[in-house]
Amino acid sequence: MRTEAERFTVLLRDRLRARGTGQPGRRLAAAVRDLAEAGALPPGARLPSERELAPAVGMSRGTVAAAYRSLVLAGLCERRTGSGTYVVDHRPQEGGWGFGHLMRADPLVIDLSKSVVADPSFLRLPAFDPAELLHAPHQHGYDAMGDPRLRAGLRERAGDNFMITSGAQHGIDLALRCAVRQGDVVLVEETTYPGALAVVRRCGAQPVPVPCDEDGPSPGAFRDAVDRHRPACAFLMGVHSPTGRVTPAQRVAELAGIARAADVLLVEDRALAEVVHTGDAPLPYATGHPDGTITVGSLSKTLWGGLRIGWVSAPAPLLSRLAELKVENDLATSVVGQRMAAVLLEQAAGDQWRQELRRRRDHLSRALRRDLPSWRWRTPDGGLSLWVRVPGADAERFAHLAQAYGVAVAPGTLFSPDGRHREHLRLSFALAPELLDQAVTALAAAWQARHSASGEGDDRIGVTV
Repeated sequence: MRTEAERFTVLLRDRLRARGTGQPGRRLAAAVRDLAEAGALPPGARLPSERELAPAVGMSRGTVAAAYRSLVLAGLCERRTGSGTYVVDHRPQEGGWGFGHLMRADPLVIDLSKSVVADPSFLRLPAFDPAELLHAPHQHGYDAMGDPRLRAGLRERAGDNFMITSGAQHGIDLALRCAVRQGDVVLVEETTYPGALAVVRRCGAQPVPVPCDEDGPSPGAFRDAVDRHRPACAFLMGVHSPTGRVTPAQRVAELAGIARAADVLLVEDRALAEVVHTGDAPLPYATGHPDGTITVGSLSKTLWGGLRIGWVSAPAPLLSRLAELKVENDLATSVVGQRMAAVLLEQAAGDQWRQELRRRRDHLSRALRRDLPSWRWRTPDGGLSLWVRVPGADAERFAHLAQAYGVAVAPGTLFSPDGRHREHLRLSFALAPELLDQAVTALAAAWQARHSASGEGDDRIGVTV
């Protein structure tokens, strides 16, 4: 009869073969996690020692030790002094998807769930002088409106009345808290940014979806919603997340005109406005509703999210209120980050990065068509993700299964104010092509496992459009 260690080793070899090629330590850690997710390694199970496991899986002891360390750092295992390495209870629970879930990091998975620049290798990094980075015009560093050098670099994008924030999420939080009170209604597109939904709900307000067509919110539906609900504001996007749709200028002007006529405040998220693959950047809503629009921008999608640099633009009276909220919230955005952003902004290769994103978008599309031909999506004109329909699947359940196979994906319900779009996933194409290939291979294996478990046939039929 096999011992528990021998049984585990056999299962682990099978999982390693299923995972194919790749960096050995990463494959080993992911395979251990797969077995724990599947229940083959229950909470409290002791893993074989590094010395025992290394020859059994054909890896060096150092590779096994590195894999165990990564499992411990990820909170999937724990070391007990003098005893060994043990599995902790980390199995995913049904439900629980929310904005906080989306922003968690797991070093053992390929993360397609976040629409972010993951490898800012396109940046030409200068040699920073620490003394220059630490210098602030007022010495104390509490410049609420932002560092003058960065403000000068952003003026063409942001206009004259703006202040620096700690990323777009900070700007959205300030804008909505400025406009929304408990019991208010906020109009949103029928799929929208989860971070905005989280803020609306935290304010005690109700997000009400407006039906959309391929050009954006339906003007008739938007007008009806304004008349029916008398909203505190509407949250809109020129380049839409999750679909990657770019709203045409005529539609922007029509929606802005409806809001202006009804005196409804608009909050526009332009974090993706410069990430357009086909055509021009969308017209700002402030062009048609200049006295009633708060515009949120960010460098997260064009430089790097880790900088945490964004901005809000607004008419002077609104900007004054936003500045008061910001000072109460964080006093000022880090000057060091602003100085780094200013230098990088001066050297940014925007066209080069957009071309690279188009290549990655098309690379992921080809891989999905090859390995998951029943999945469907519309090629996006902008953004960093594909909005994919997975026919007949519950996206939340499949997201849990994909996680067990080593890939993080975002289920469509995250982007819906009313829990719809259960057959959709958002898949980021911002990662390097080799990681996209590995992710699609794992997703195809998870999809096949789902079909096998339900008694359905092979996925390799149909046409993706």
